[in-house]
Amino acid sequence: ITICIAPQAGAPMQTVMEVEAIAGAGLRGDRYAAGEGSYNRGAIGKRQVTLINALFFPDSGFTFQESRRNIATIGVELMWLIGREFQIGAARMRGLKYCDPCKRPSKLSGKRTNFDDQFHDRGGLVAEILEGGLIKFEDAITPPPRSY
Repeated sequence: ITICIAPQAGAPMQTVMEVEAIAGAGLRGDRYAAGEGSYNRGAIGKRQVTLINALFFPDSGFTFQESRRNIATIGVELMWLIGREFQIGAARMRGLKYCDPCKRPSKLSGKRTNFDDQFHDRGGLVAEILEGGLIKFEDAITPPPRSY
């Protein structure tokens, strides 16, 4: 996985090798954990962490950092995690809803390519942190077993 955080809304996303997930808040050092994000200004816990599938980036014109998502991953269908708990490193999370792509990544990166067009139906996942813990770049997402 790739982990990205930004200290406040609009600040450049920084890639980190590890981060502490804080239950009910977000990732330490990230705008969402401080209630400083565009989608949770003044409301810690309203938006905690966002994930996106890394498979969608080649030829998109955007980097992981420019997507404004916290975690880019591979090997798990993120939409399957909506309403389900999963583990990343020592942190336990629950998928809440689809993360609509918006124009903000295009605006902040200065690109003419529309992020919302490039990532239509591929915007990712908004999740909440149920149990905090350390997440490292080599950690995989461990979803619950599927019930058929």
